Amino acid sequence: MNRNDFLKRSALSAAALASLPAFAHFSSKDEKTLNPKIVKNGEGKQVNVIGDQQTFKLTGADTNGQFTLIEEVNPPGTMIPPHVHTNEDEIFKVLEGELEVTVGDETTILKAGDLAFAPKNVPHTWKVVGDQDCKTILSVFPAGLESMFEELGGLPPGPPDFAKISEICSR
Repeated sequence: MNRNDFLKRSALSAAALASLPAFAHFSSKDEKTLNPKIVKNGEGKQVNVIGDQQTFKLTGADTNGQFTLIEEVNPPGTMIPPHVHTNEDEIFKVLEGELEVTVGDETTILKAGDLAFAPKNVPHTWKVVGDQDCKTILSVFPAGLESMFEELGGLPPGPPDFAKISEICSR
């Protein structure tokens, strides 16, 4: 074997050996393997959360509690009052329309492609502005808020019962 062949084979062997730990990670039985999921447009559980039209695309059950992904489609004027989450970070990404978002002391209007990060313990609110519906993807880290949203969505129609809403949100 000449020197060039030896060097090439040595390099290939070293690369192959270096990749073994990566392959071992994929075959580990200690980690829970999540099931893949494809959610098409129009699919998902629909919930009306005090006027906020939500479609759950991925929940904590799908992601082992890592995150929740919700699509919101709402007409102009729809809003959620200022509030704080003590456990969850939220990301709002606008796909269509305009969303006025306040996070902390900063207020801005998000348009298609824009996003806002609302970290836990920071007050935030949003309102659909403009003259068309707003389609937003809400990502929640970690998962769990969807349970509260489902419970709020189960409240009877009509004027909101703020005492009941406060009770649900404080859990």
